[in-house]
Amino acid sequence: MSTEQSGRLTLNRKMLGKLLVIALLMFGFGYALVPVYKQMCEVLGINVLTQQDGMVEYDKNTQVDKSRSIVVELDGNSQGPWRFRPTTRSVTVHPGELTTVMYEVVNTRNRPVQAQAIPSYAPQSATPYFNKVECFCFKQMTMGPNEAKQMPVVFYLDPKLPREVKTITLSYTFFEIAGTQAAANAKTTTK
Repeated sequence: MSTEQSGRLTLNRKMLGKLLVIALLMFGFGYALVPVYKQMCEVLGINVLTQQDGMVEYDKNTQVDKSRSIVVELDGNSQGPWRFRPTTRSVTVHPGELTTVMYEVVNTRNRPVQAQAIPSYAPQSATPYFNKVECFCFKQMTMGPNEAKQMPVVFYLDPKLPREVKTITLSYTFFEIAGTQAAANAKTTTK
């Protein structure tokens, strides 16, 4: 082996050593990033959830207008093979207050059915002030044969809701999605 080859081999080994050190430092930085991020969030008071006895506590909402109460009436209609209803007929809420209500649906058929719920509001002028955080109406769902589900709706009313609105009706119509049964039948006949 010549001195020139020996010198290149030494340079290559040094370069490999430097690259390994850099790779280890990058791994260490990435590994340490999560606890550092959590610590920074805790110190700065952002993105902090405190857990006690299995319950998650959020910062108290200071935007709740306790001087007003609005009755939200709940309604459920179905177009298809369902029993669909709210588990309670009405709730009284304060504007800005986060509220959860439950709806129950049962597929009364002996086959899977794909469905979607469509909301409507009365009076219609309340629609822009009714804010849903979580809702089964956001996506289509497939219900198994004779399956029953409890589905939450998490919402709040914007405090800018006009003062003359004292009652809002939230109504859902639960539809079977057209064409899904025809598509299912086509799949079974081609097998």
